[in-house]
Amino acid sequence: MKKIVLSALAATIVTSAVNADTITLFTDPKTGQVFTTAGEGRVEMGDFVSAKEVDMANREQASIIAEYTDSDKKSVTVIDSKSPHFILGQETGPNLKIKAKDNKDMYLKLGVRLQSTFETRNKDYADNSKDVKTNDAYMRRTRLEVEAGFDKHTSFVMDLRDDKANAEDKGEQTFNVGDAYLNIKKPFDTSLVNFKLYRGKIDVSRSETAKSAYNVHYDRAHVADEAAQYITHNRRGTNAQMYGDWEKKVHYQVAMGDGVYSGATSDAKGKTLSSFGGSVKSQDFFYGGKLKLSPFDGWEETEITETYMGQGKHFTVGAAYWKTGNIVTSGLTNNVNVDHELVNLEASAHYNGASVTAEYFNFDGVVKDFTSATVKQVGKSTGWYAQAEYVFTDFGFVAPFYRYESWNKFKDAAAGENFDLTSKIAGVNWYLRGNTTKVGFSVQNDTYGKTLGDYTDTRFKLTSQFHF
Repeated sequence: MKKIVLSALAATIVTSAVNADTITLFTDPKTGQVFTTAGEGRVEMGDFVSAKEVDMANREQASIIAEYTDSDKKSVTVIDSKSPHFILGQETGPNLKIKAKDNKDMYLKLGVRLQSTFETRNKDYADNSKDVKTNDAYMRRTRLEVEAGFDKHTSFVMDLRDDKANAEDKGEQTFNVGDAYLNIKKPFDTSLVNFKLYRGKIDVSRSETAKSAYNVHYDRAHVADEAAQYITHNRRGTNAQMYGDWEKKVHYQVAMGDGVYSGATSDAKGKTLSSFGGSVKSQDFFYGGKLKLSPFDGWEETEITETYMGQGKHFTVGAAYWKTGNIVTSGLTNNVNVDHELVNLEASAHYNGASVTAEYFNFDGVVKDFTSATVKQVGKSTGWYAQAEYVFTDFGFVAPFYRYESWNKFKDAAAGENFDLTSKIAGVNWYLRGNTTKVGFSVQNDTYGKTLGDYTDTRFKLTSQFHF
């Protein structure tokens, strides 16, 4: 009898399940009978779900979990998946990238850049009574980097910085804004036309355009540092620019914006306009541009950097012209009205572990001496540098490097004057985690001509970098 009742119950459930995914059963406590409809003396037993519905529900839940799991994996990223494997792991992006789950085009990138230097410095003058030896430890870079992506085409990039903290007798310094620009990429769905607005770098020099985190040695060549101030303040005075590339073979940039700053505009002797109480009374907007070519197939330049970690190859040549006109000074004896013009030529290449970079600079409108009591003499200045590095990928990414620089700071010097600056630096970098974590040691020797002080400056530097 028991078997007959159970068989009947099973048959009832199966028959009902054919017509419905979920059924409600009732039982009579006195007899133990099971019914599919309510009735007198019957008690509801609960809902019974078909195997088909359970399977469908499980599949749907698994799909939701997989979707969110996959989304979580993609929503926060930091590692550069294309990076080689260093002693401490793969290089970071850079920065931590956080993507919005409900809008794939919106994101926030956060990062830091720390660069430190411990150095011993010897200044050896022709007049031995002036000799100076110093020991110094300082933070060359202390930066918080932020980037916000608004939509498919638009992002905002900025950083807060406190550079050269504790350098010499400068103390802790103060934070200020460095980069702060709106980047509009491919608004017409082509890499040929892109825009940057506000505080974005103009390409007055390859080494100055590359982040210091991506330089072989983050103390750039003296002549390149001068180019960074010659047209606009720190090569990023507020400006508007258009840039782009054609299949990575042709790159261009054109821009116009705010001109020079008196606190960074120097004469041929290296003294700033403001250090003598002078200022810039008026000036025109700067304008100009740069054109770069990577003519060989397979050797295209994909990013502006000096550090390639022994990967890939590229060859690029470029030329730039920039001008800031009608710079009128005030506060000096015999003020000047000059035009600053800059021509920059560059060539760079790398093949696996070997890389080379060279640049030439021609400055027109250089004031010989802001302190001159007579009419200020204005002339030209030319300089160049060449740099090479080799990365031993099979030996922990250790990379020796060398750089040579020659700069005539005033070509129209009088007889007996010497405005020549020669700089040589040799060192070795150890890329522990690419540019994310690296250390280095270098020896730099700078020789200044008679008019520039007549001395040799020798620096022994231990450097480190953390760029996350």
